[in-house]
Amino acid sequence: MFLPTEPIGSIPRPPALLACIRDFHDGKASDATLRAEQDAALRDTIRRLEATGSPVISDGEQSKPSFATYPLTDLPNIAEDGLLIPFADGHSRQLPRLTAGPFAYSVHADSYLRNALRYATVPVKQAVISASALSLLYPSEGLADYDERTFLDDLVNQAERDIRGCLEAGAHCVQIDFTEGRLAVKLDPSKNLLRRFIELNNRVLERFGPEWRSRLGVHTCPGGDHDTTHSADVDYAELLPELFKLNVGNFYVQMASEKQPEKALAMIKQLLRPGQRVFIGVIDVLDPAVEAPETVRDRILRAAEFIPLDQLGTTDDCGFSPFEDDTSTGRETAFAKIEARVLGTQMASMRLGC
Repeated sequence: MFLPTEPIGSIPRPPALLACIRDFHDGKASDATLRAEQDAALRDTIRRLEATGSPVISDGEQSKPSFATYPLTDLPNIAEDGLLIPFADGHSRQLPRLTAGPFAYSVHADSYLRNALRYATVPVKQAVISASALSLLYPSEGLADYDERTFLDDLVNQAERDIRGCLEAGAHCVQIDFTEGRLAVKLDPSKNLLRRFIELNNRVLERFGPEWRSRLGVHTCPGGDHDTTHSADVDYAELLPELFKLNVGNFYVQMASEKQPEKALAMIKQLLRPGQRVFIGVIDVLDPAVEAPETVRDRILRAAEFIPLDQLGTTDDCGFSPFEDDTSTGRETAFAKIEARVLGTQMASMRLGC
């Protein structure tokens, strides 16, 4: 049996879908036209992911506006001028801002999963956004008649529903995207914000029993958008001890692009608890060059020097296109990299006797 390997989530959208999205935003395409184009992209994505030999796939997030904002689609109490997140190359992304209560998701992730399951012939994982990321919607000045405590209670309820719906719909596993973990240290070096994030996410996770928590995981990376990051300059050592306090069975950890992977792997070795698995990133999604399977194999063999084989898996560092307008990575490149991960994982498994 080979080491388990899974994708993170997003795949670059095909040109026809990107053109349709632009037309839709310009009022030139209808909802029905957009949905049809999204469905065509979904079917093609699943077919091509399965062709890579990946034993677990995702829907490629072909229908999500972004990995973070899908629950906010068409909400009337959201403004666009929220927290600004700068990236290392000078561009930025801006989160929305809540303008009034109560807060509730307009879209839940199981809707994406159910569409994918219509076409997939292998297990499908589903990514959801963390409660901590969405907690950043609440304005610092507060809201009249809707205090932050009530907002967080509503948020926890919605995040639980998002995860539970995916599990009940048949997800192989549910991955909670926590890319704001490293960013929290950058925003608040005291790490109080990070600790609040961990506490909030654990409030959601405590609503699931041990059996279901074994099918839950958390993804961390320094952000990935237009081939750059928002927090790669933060030392992993500042994040990892808090990250592994999350009560989940799986961790998906960016590592291929990490400058000091051995240091991070040594920390993970000390932090990993019995019954948990760490999926190490072996594909650098920001590098346009496609890794040779032998390169992937060697990254896995290095990780195996630190992580017990029964607690080791492989993944990509991040999604390839977390925002629908990010075309920095080509669609063909993404599939080629995923195939390299699958082949490299098989090669390493044979070397390790898995």
